[in-house]
Amino acid sequence: MVVEGETVGAIDAGLLILLGVSQDDSVAEANSLADKIANLRIFADAAGKFNHSLLEVGGAALVVSQFTLLADTRKGRRPSFVHAARPEHAAPLVDHFCVVLRELGLVVATGRFGAMMDVQLVNHGPVTIWLDTDDLKP
Repeated sequence: MVVEGETVGAIDAGLLILLGVSQDDSVAEANSLADKIANLRIFADAAGKFNHSLLEVGGAALVVSQFTLLADTRKGRRPSFVHAARPEHAAPLVDHFCVVLRELGLVVATGRFGAMMDVQLVNHGPVTIWLDTDDLKP
């Protein structure tokens, strides 16, 4: 990940996590999401079946704050971002999310909050998974 010509975050094998924070998100959602991502069995075993977690394969996480994931496009032609958290709420939650991933044993690299970033991805396979903390609640 490059900001103003400087590489600020990079990983080898692992996950690119585009993290959107909503106005309603809290530390509880950040904790739950970090645990889910670290332990989600989305890496193939020898038979090609999703059987291993990021922790099990020794992968890393590249976390990019991405408020545009909260875009509401239901009305009109211009997305609304009213549900996205303000920076003073979002930045500490992104940081906390990264701390929890590290505490779980993952190597974590990040971008620079609020900066224009050039993000490069080599996607091994056609797998993209959307997680919403509302879906993780009992």
